Amino acid sequence: MKKILNKNKIIIKLNDEHYSYDVYQMFNIYYQNLKIEFHEENYEYEVFIHEHEVVIVNDGQSWRFEISKEKHIKEEIRKGIFSYLREKTGKIFPWGTLIGIRPSKRAMTLLKEGKSIHEIVEFYHRTSLTSEEKAKLCIEVAENELKLMDEDRKKISVYIGMPYCPSKCLYCSFTSNPIGRKEKEVEEYIKTLLWEIKNISEEIKRLDLTIDTVYFGGGTPTAVNEQQFRQVMESIYENFITNFRIREFTVECGRPDSITYDKLLCMKEMAVNRISINPQTMNDYTLKSIGRTHDSEDIIKTFKMARELGHDNINMDLIIGLPGEGLNEVKKTCEEIKRLSPESITVHGLSIKRGSKLYEKLVVEKSLSISEQHEIVKMFKLVEEVSLKMNMKPYYMYRQKNMLGNMENIGYSISRSECVYNIAMIEDTQTIIAVGANGISKFLFDNGIIERLANNKDVRTYMDKVEEITEEKVKMLRKV
Repeated sequence: MKKILNKNKIIIKLNDEHYSYDVYQMFNIYYQNLKIEFHEENYEYEVFIHEHEVVIVNDGQSWRFEISKEKHIKEEIRKGIFSYLREKTGKIFPWGTLIGIRPSKRAMTLLKEGKSIHEIVEFYHRTSLTSEEKAKLCIEVAENELKLMDEDRKKISVYIGMPYCPSKCLYCSFTSNPIGRKEKEVEEYIKTLLWEIKNISEEIKRLDLTIDTVYFGGGTPTAVNEQQFRQVMESIYENFITNFRIREFTVECGRPDSITYDKLLCMKEMAVNRISINPQTMNDYTLKSIGRTHDSEDIIKTFKMARELGHDNINMDLIIGLPGEGLNEVKKTCEEIKRLSPESITVHGLSIKRGSKLYEKLVVEKSLSISEQHEIVKMFKLVEEVSLKMNMKPYYMYRQKNMLGNMENIGYSISRSECVYNIAMIEDTQTIIAVGANGISKFLFDNGIIERLANNKDVRTYMDKVEEITEEKVKMLRKV
């Protein structure tokens, strides 16, 4: 059959749909910005999975590899297809076939079993063709997490969500609503949020649970006005901070165009001991192109203002792979961040979400371009080198689907400035109660089962159904 190539798609003919997920994931690593579909006609690739081998046919040429029933068959299929595409494209993806969001979890388990570094590195390579460098990163992250984890089941963490932002960034697909012209809705939302905070707090006290960490995120918590922000902060302080021995209270301040002196002062008054000021990049052209309404000088001024008010544990988020940015732009960002000297930096690989404007411009319209894979790897390496110069170590890590370059999100921190909430959240070490729109509560039970319960994403629906979902949340909490 004549193959009709579609530049927007990769079409695969597969003889056994039982393995479609595994085949899809491997092709998605190498052809991330293209749709991958399975059809019997007009296909570009044929994949035949037999009892002892897999055969891939493309452009009239066939490539085959053996699989063994004695090994994990799906694992072997993924490794074979990955190796074929690596050879065909010449692209190097250091995570290999790993697609899970918690790559360091395996290392943590193996460390607890007493395995050596060599044995763990060999395990990662044998099972998923992960590079030695990434395997050792998993080990280092796991070792640092183990020092900070607290698995006491009477301790929980609390997340508070503010689903508003000053404006929506190009890459964002989260439930974050541009706050302009939403004055009435914001007031109603805050009233509802305060009700939920109070009711959840009362139940936590009744059950004699201890709150370990509190994280106020979003959206952008500081997107609301000063009076509204203080109102929410006072409620959080009264209900979740006083009468508890809180280890950490983080506020994701986020964008400098929403941070004021009074909000920073309010945070100090309410016992916040960790804040995040997130530039994403220190290049003004990029900031404008991704929809930010501030420049790099605003970031510097806001950071210095926070320091003057006594904030001594500041995180800064960066995004690697933003449109129009290469090694030189990342280098400039790193130099500026190093001069400011925050206590931690969180590095995000750009994730191309279907619900974002970025996806439309990059994949559909093709009006934007991003760096090649080999350059993305170098960018991550550059940030790692800068973090080491700042005496930081990697302490938590997670991965997302459709991440540019198939890389990772990773937090670096100096000692004693790590975000403990991030570890509890990503490693499932504590029950986490989430309040606010789109908050997802996570309940850990003694039998090892984890159950999740989500508040509604839509703000209006959240407000309409808050009593119902809070009642369900309370029932779950009583079972923990």
